[in-house]
Amino acid sequence: MKHLLFAGTAVLTLAACAGGNSYTGIDAGPTAAAEPAPVAEPVPVPIPVPDNPLLAEWTGPYGGVPPWDKVKASLFPEAFQFGIDEQRREFSAIAGNPEAPTFANTIEAIEKGGRRLDRVQTLFGVLSSNLATPEVQAVDKEWSPKLQAASDEITLNPQLFQRIKAVYEARASLNPKQQRLVTRYYDAFVRNGANLNPEQKTQLSAYNQELATLFSTFSEKVLADESTYITATSADLKGVPQDVKNAALAAGKERKLAAGQYAIVNTRSAVDPILTFADNRALREKVWRAFVNRGDNGDANDTNETVAKIVKTRADRARLLGFANHAEWRMQDTMAKTPQRAMDLMMRVWPAAVARVHEEVADQQALAKKLGHKITIEPWDYRYYQEKVRKARFDLSQDEIKPYFQLDNILNGMFWAAGELYGYDFKENTGTVPVFHPDVRTFEVTDRKDGHVVGEFYLDTYARTGKRSGAWHNAYRARVQLTGDKIVLNSNNNNFTKPSPGEPVLISLDDAETMFHEFGHAIHYLTVDVEYPSFAGAQRDFVEYPSQVNENWLLTPAVLSRFAKHYKTGEPMPQALVDKIEKAETFNQGFATVEYLSSAIVDMMLHTDPNGVIDPDKFERDALTKIGMPKEIVMRHRLPQMNHLFSSDSYSAGYYSYLWSETMDADTWAAFEETGNVWDKATAERFKTMLLATGNETDRIEAYRAFRGRDPDVTALLKRRGFPVDGASTASEGATK
Repeated sequence: MKHLLFAGTAVLTLAACAGGNSYTGIDAGPTAAAEPAPVAEPVPVPIPVPDNPLLAEWTGPYGGVPPWDKVKASLFPEAFQFGIDEQRREFSAIAGNPEAPTFANTIEAIEKGGRRLDRVQTLFGVLSSNLATPEVQAVDKEWSPKLQAASDEITLNPQLFQRIKAVYEARASLNPKQQRLVTRYYDAFVRNGANLNPEQKTQLSAYNQELATLFSTFSEKVLADESTYITATSADLKGVPQDVKNAALAAGKERKLAAGQYAIVNTRSAVDPILTFADNRALREKVWRAFVNRGDNGDANDTNETVAKIVKTRADRARLLGFANHAEWRMQDTMAKTPQRAMDLMMRVWPAAVARVHEEVADQQALAKKLGHKITIEPWDYRYYQEKVRKARFDLSQDEIKPYFQLDNILNGMFWAAGELYGYDFKENTGTVPVFHPDVRTFEVTDRKDGHVVGEFYLDTYARTGKRSGAWHNAYRARVQLTGDKIVLNSNNNNFTKPSPGEPVLISLDDAETMFHEFGHAIHYLTVDVEYPSFAGAQRDFVEYPSQVNENWLLTPAVLSRFAKHYKTGEPMPQALVDKIEKAETFNQGFATVEYLSSAIVDMMLHTDPNGVIDPDKFERDALTKIGMPKEIVMRHRLPQMNHLFSSDSYSAGYYSYLWSETMDADTWAAFEETGNVWDKATAERFKTMLLATGNETDRIEAYRAFRGRDPDVTALLKRRGFPVDGASTASEGATK
């Protein structure tokens, strides 16, 4: 069972919800019995399963695969309802078991419960992220609150909680993994309302269901704004690389524009190249305004009211649960533990990043003047002039790099690196298992030591209408000993612009880093091997760590020499170009850091407000003024479009986690560098076994200390970004305790 309390990013579901019975007026329950004398749990009376392919066991190779060829939006209501009803019966049997509570008949029984509904939600989660048709969105809106209510039935079931509490109080007889699991269950149930009175529980469930509906509404509105586009002519696109123009022309044809009309879709992958290369300043401003104002246009897709309701409901829920604010509640199960520790780390980095931005703007302004451009640098100018400064200072441009970054070559480089470090081999087998879209490719993953199958990896590369923006990883199934699941099923999803037939896909350095990043998630979950399902996920401020570590190998000589080959000539990237890339490594880190970190800081400020009564636009403006946000930059994700915060609770009060993870990432890369060989087998094996394979089976801080011999040091991060390092170690100590 992927219970809501432990739903990590390993498995994508609608809300990682589960059903259960609601009990009231039940006594405290029996005392825990001594282990190891597990009593068989009552077996619910079998109910005939409807002839619905979503409810069937997964069949076929690799221990069973998702039946994507049979998935339809119309099948989900029946599947959800049956899954909820079945799970309710399963949890009723666990909670009402007349035998004394034991780890086996209570905790393990919960872990094994609700598997059918889990599978249905996994299918729907992937569908709603990648193919969000109106039919899918309608199902989402109707069933999100129902699934949340079913989850609350479990969390707020007093009889079930008393059984968990009894096992928790007798935990001294359990082994360390069992102790950790029951402790996490007990803490999570308490944190999520198990000790509330009946009236409070009713109110809590109402808040949760309201939030589920608001999350669905927010996602739908943002997706609608990201489906809009701006038209342009060839003349408008002067300065834009030909492959970007070709993609915009193809987007125009797809949208049935007149011949020669280009469509610049309102997504980051389409917008950033325009802001970087288009000489037409008016077009840059138009594209920039459309992009940064997604969800903030005062129309049917405006999200400000939705955001305000989410923030207020979260604050009310936190107060009901006994917490000062939403951030305090959300951060109980994180490495940072408190909002202040997260803020301390962010504010350690922020001043240096802002100072660097002022330097970058001054450089851009000087170059604009030299070029005779009588302008003041505005946000829609930043990427354009930073690219010109890069060219002037390092004789380097992104357009010079892209011909060597052909997508398939970078993909092969990722696979090769995973083989060298972790012993994984990837063999394409597209067409052998069902996929949810014709563009999806599949790869069998094996262990080169003995050839056994590790997993099946799905790759969904291109943007499409109905697919949410950004890049992400999903796991459909993890490797778990308790349930006998041995073969991992997972995917990477990107939003590169699909080229015209026969055209190569050339990606930027940033895009290549994104590919390696998401593949780091895939490697992590291909490696996880845990005893209990709840340990297959990861804490929010740990989960980005393995993916950020994996980015480091992209620009190593071994990868570049083998896979950074010119798409026309096949020649490897010249050493002179490699040298220029390395020389420019810390270029533009002010922009990159401030753009991200402003979003993370505003997130934390927003969710430490105890009342939660806000005007989102005003709050954003006031918060940025308070921290001294440079006027030439906007947040990477403004509040009206920030899916991380408002499409679920997942990253709320948690966007800081990328910086937290990068602190460990930079320090981990330093560990590889200290060996004198960043491909050092012994270090890779320790990283794999101590930090990847263990999931959340052991305390993550302790696991890191075991790997590195100490806490992570923020000095490595500051050096990587080219920032001053004075006083850094003190900050890192506060960040991990």
